[in-house]
Amino acid sequence: MSVVGFDVGFQSCYVAVARAGGIETVANEYSDRCTPSFVSFGPRNRSIGAAAKSQVVTNCKNTVQGFKRFHGRAFSDPYVQAAKSSLVFDLAQMPTGTTGIKVMYMEEEKVFSIEQVTAMLLTKLKETAEAALKKPVADCVISVPSFFTDAERRSVMDAAQIAGLNCLRLMNDTTAVALAYGIYKQDLPAPEEKPRTVVFVDVGHAGYQVSVCAFNKGKLKVRLFLHILSMVLVLNRHSMLIFKLIKITKALNKITKNCANIKIKTVSIKIKKEDIYAVEIMGGASRTPAIKDRISKFFGKELSTTLNADEAVARGCALQCAILSPAFKVREFSITEVVPYPIALKWTSAADEGVSDCEVFPKNHAAPFSKVLTFYRREPFSLEAYYNNPKELPYSDPTIGQFTIQKVVPQPSGESSKVKVKVRVNVHGVFSVSSASLVEVVKSAEGEEPMEMDTPVKEDENKMQVDQEVQKAQGDDQKEHADKKSDTEDMETSTEDNKQEEKKNEQPPQAKKAKVKTKTVDLPIENSLNWQLAGEALNLFVENEGKMIMQDKLEKERNDAKNYVEEYVYEMRDKLHGVLENFVSEADRDSFSLKLEDTENWLYEEGEDQQKQVYIDKLVELKKLGEPIQNRYTEAEERPKALDELGRQIQQYTKVVEAYKAKDELYDHLDELEMMKVDKQMNEAMTWMNNKMNLQSKQSLSQDPVVKAQEIQAKTKELYSACNHIVTKPKPKVEPPKEETAAEQNGPVNGQEGSEAQTGNPEKGQAAPETTEAKLPEMDIN
Repeated sequence: MSVVGFDVGFQSCYVAVARAGGIETVANEYSDRCTPSFVSFGPRNRSIGAAAKSQVVTNCKNTVQGFKRFHGRAFSDPYVQAAKSSLVFDLAQMPTGTTGIKVMYMEEEKVFSIEQVTAMLLTKLKETAEAALKKPVADCVISVPSFFTDAERRSVMDAAQIAGLNCLRLMNDTTAVALAYGIYKQDLPAPEEKPRTVVFVDVGHAGYQVSVCAFNKGKLKVRLFLHILSMVLVLNRHSMLIFKLIKITKALNKITKNCANIKIKTVSIKIKKEDIYAVEIMGGASRTPAIKDRISKFFGKELSTTLNADEAVARGCALQCAILSPAFKVREFSITEVVPYPIALKWTSAADEGVSDCEVFPKNHAAPFSKVLTFYRREPFSLEAYYNNPKELPYSDPTIGQFTIQKVVPQPSGESSKVKVKVRVNVHGVFSVSSASLVEVVKSAEGEEPMEMDTPVKEDENKMQVDQEVQKAQGDDQKEHADKKSDTEDMETSTEDNKQEEKKNEQPPQAKKAKVKTKTVDLPIENSLNWQLAGEALNLFVENEGKMIMQDKLEKERNDAKNYVEEYVYEMRDKLHGVLENFVSEADRDSFSLKLEDTENWLYEEGEDQQKQVYIDKLVELKKLGEPIQNRYTEAEERPKALDELGRQIQQYTKVVEAYKAKDELYDHLDELEMMKVDKQMNEAMTWMNNKMNLQSKQSLSQDPVVKAQEIQAKTKELYSACNHIVTKPKPKVEPPKEETAAEQNGPVNGQEGSEAQTGNPEKGQAAPETTEAKLPEMDIN
């Protein structure tokens, strides 16, 4: 099972994998751990990563970068319209109204969605991980900026699905860094002690993020997020290619202004500067001395750089993937993130046709988290989720989506039904209405003891409850929100329902409670999410990505075949006047050289754009002329070695035969007929070798050899098989005479030979276990 973390940045990407030795950032095919976030489209294929970046100048209109900032945005979004003027490539509107990128691909004008382009980049990162792990990659964790909204996060999830990846979690950049920082720390405070507060500052190519995190042993809790979106846009408004000092100063002023916001926020969550243990800085732009100096002066601390500024996010994502994977055993480490923007719900009130709303998740609320809302309704109704404070959003549309609770019916008595709706912010930071259920009142059967159900009172109406099964209450955040519960968690429904409840409350206390049975019925939910890809479109994108991957593979094979022809032309042209000069006649060399020159000219003219098979046939044609020359050279190198080995074998067996004929005692045990056979085989081999050597000496190097090295090696093997088992036959062993023991000399006494032996052996056999038992070490059973 693969364990992979992807850091998909605005300008560059990193891939980290988990192995038995730990977390490792892997290199791409260029032996570079940094893969540029570029995608280039050509007439036959796509180029991704470093290959695409090299085409920025030659194919600028069809080479895209920085597309990460357009996730989940409408083409009419003011942010997109402002960015258009600073882009070399063209943006276009998709049929759904979202932003697309218009390029020329396969000689046709095409518009790709941001999800498709991101999927192309993820496909490249996936291939890099698979090459490092030597196995398929599916499960992964992908990083996103902490300021991404629901629409942007869902867009990244769709891109991962198009690329064939199963994203286990979308992880905020600074949270991934915090995990990589904290999981290895051995000196963190105990869970019951005051947490260690660390500030993480991520200054990337186009985004500036700050998070304040609290660490305890085995626990990470994010306290707050702050950010600036797309500093690069601030610069690009003034200059597209040259970053002048005055523009950089303006960007720094913007950063300083947001540092002042940090001061405000730190006061609101009661964090003092002296409570901050360290300020960790990372990101590609963190190496700029001016930026480091400003941040250090604000916090009044020396900045800490214990983490790899570029690779920390990818390593944190890989660690999170390892924690979620059953294939690795990782130290327990819980992570609690926060909701970056306040989320609220609004709905239509049935009584006065007004609109009611309620803030469900305030800013910096713990996540992932679930809450249960209770409504009283007679018919289906809709809930609209939105961000409660649009001014804080780096996004023009605060709408998250609309959720319609279907199949809601009144009770048999005609009263409104109780509907429980569970809302959740999941591990990806995405809001959803995860489930809805109707509490149905059922009449009890005769003679059956029914359950008692308390009649709801006004203060319980539409009450929001924390789902304890999904997430336990979390520390200080819940204590802070507990005092505000009556303001934030109680919601009003229609006036009709309120009047009914008031009438019920006016009943005298002596009245008996109604005895009824209830059952829960799950209700379907229809989701209409803002800028969410439809299922049909997503499936089409998955299919198209598969086709483009296949096209890229075919084009790579075609280019490889062309390159093989080109390489062979250059290689043989050099060798014909080098190492192969003596192994080809002058006429053949001139003829072959002319053929190579013609092939070279063909490659750059009509052979520039041919099918794969054409290049394969051309290479075969050239090798028919070149391989005989190459073989003569190879034979001239290998033949002397093979002859030396055969001569050594013949010499060895000659010495053995001569020693045998001289009655050497080392070989006097050998059979005479077999030795005659050895002598015959040896003489035949010697005659064969001398004959071949004489014939070969008369041949020139430019002619084909009389005997090849392979034939000589076969002859050596034949001689070895025929003779070696004979000459290496071992001498028979001569056993020395046995010495008589004292017992054998004395003989049996009083005819007790059998009985004493039989009675003695069992006693010895019984004594052995006792000895073994006595030697066993004592074991502590407890």
